[in-house]
Amino acid sequence: MSRVWEVPVHDATRVRDARIAAREACDHAGLAPPRTAAAELVATELATNLLKHAGGGRIAVNLVLPPNGRTGTSVQVFSLDHGPGIADVAVALRDGYSTVNASLGAGLGSCVRSANAFHLYSAPGRGTVATARIDREPEGRRTPAADVPAGGIAIALAQAEECGDAWTWARSGRLLTLLLADGLGHGPKAAHAAGTAVAELHRAAHLPPVEILRLLHTALRRTRGAAISVAQVDTERAELCFAGVGNVGARMWTGDGWTSLVSHPGTVGAYFPAHVPVRRLPWGRENLLVVHSDGLPSRWIPPEDPHLLGHDPSVVAATILRDAGSPARPERDDTSVAVLAPDRRTSAHDSHL
Repeated sequence: MSRVWEVPVHDATRVRDARIAAREACDHAGLAPPRTAAAELVATELATNLLKHAGGGRIAVNLVLPPNGRTGTSVQVFSLDHGPGIADVAVALRDGYSTVNASLGAGLGSCVRSANAFHLYSAPGRGTVATARIDREPEGRRTPAADVPAGGIAIALAQAEECGDAWTWARSGRLLTLLLADGLGHGPKAAHAAGTAVAELHRAAHLPPVEILRLLHTALRRTRGAAISVAQVDTERAELCFAGVGNVGARMWTGDGWTSLVSHPGTVGAYFPAHVPVRRLPWGRENLLVVHSDGLPSRWIPPEDPHLLGHDPSVVAATILRDAGSPARPERDDTSVAVLAPDRRTSAHDSHL
């Protein structure tokens, strides 16, 4: 799923661009016209809100896996801004609420109704992040959050069409596996390498992380290679197992603070190390795992806001990406962030699924 869309929204002309990006994503995902219309509506409303309430921001659109047991591809729309934030999210989600004159105030409410999953995090003075997933199923079919334990976002360097970063997750019995791949360089060849890793995981999710990496090494030999991290939760043992090769990073929230998980030097598909260290940690409701490519600044500061950490993984990932960059520190590479978390919703608007 290497195709990505990113639209900076700083004037009214970009609202149309956001709508077109959503439409193109739906075409790639093979969604029917009613679901495409829903995605276009969500993108339009979120882009319009960026101008009305935040002084601008950006819309990103990714192709993602649908919930458990469903085939095909879903479309995820992200809205990111550094605006004034929303003082009361629950009130803002109600139809008819607006802080802008001559507005019907139906934007966020229509997003909730149109998307299969809609999540929003806002902090006064720091901005807002919203994510909306549109599946191929008709409106009204909601998805339990436990079916989507992982979330992430990927953006391409210089708003390119192909992203060399990719992430995915898979279940196999008691095992839940999260993979993030950063293809060497950027552009179509990097995207091919990362996409190959993503496709292979779904045939190897029953294996432990190091064996998955070895299998991917063979699969990626005809590509330019990739840096890859694999995190696997054994739900019966309540244990996380992590292994990585190459310049990809990971941090785990333990409830008391963040612990770094280190990947081993090398390139999957080219230079595979003789020994790959494995890190094992307890995994419970208080934990959260963040994996990311080296497009994220090396000195990024992980969040500690318990309100954010209790949100849907897609929101946590998008917020981390938003807060790690700034106009003074633009992205220098493809960038991806993926999050694995237990089902522990804490906010009323996180139940709009």
